[in-house]
Amino acid sequence: LDNQTIFKAVVSTQSTGEARRMGRHTGTGKRKGTANARMPEKVIWMRRMRVLRRLLKKYREDKKIDKHMYHALYLQSKGNIFKNKRVLMEHIHKKKAEGLRLKALQEQAEARRARSKAAHERKAVRNAAKHAEMFAHIEDNVEEES
Repeated sequence: LDNQTIFKAVVSTQSTGEARRMGRHTGTGKRKGTANARMPEKVIWMRRMRVLRRLLKKYREDKKIDKHMYHALYLQSKGNIFKNKRVLMEHIHKKKAEGLRLKALQEQAEARRARSKAAHERKAVRNAAKHAEMFAHIEDNVEEES
């Protein structure tokens, strides 16, 4: 083969490669291998796991999640719970919001209990004073009669 033919073959291969990178010439008629042979599921899985685990590590280092939540989410991501990074982030935000909401509800309940207890104590003091006054009045009447 002369150099011109080789050069032409290289150029046409390069241009076809460029076209393929843009998505041309990749229809069903051009495919020989199975989908798994063309892009292995294992490679996709490994990429996804690395992305999710990297995010979890980053969140743990930034103190956005504690080590217990990290461990639970790590196992869940290994168990194929999260489809992608966005879903994992949404899950984390939802969990944190739920935790904050529960904390606020607990504080409200505690405040309500404290108010109720104070009201009961005030009522008990008031009733004790009322009873003391009533019994003192009765005792005065008994002393006057005798």
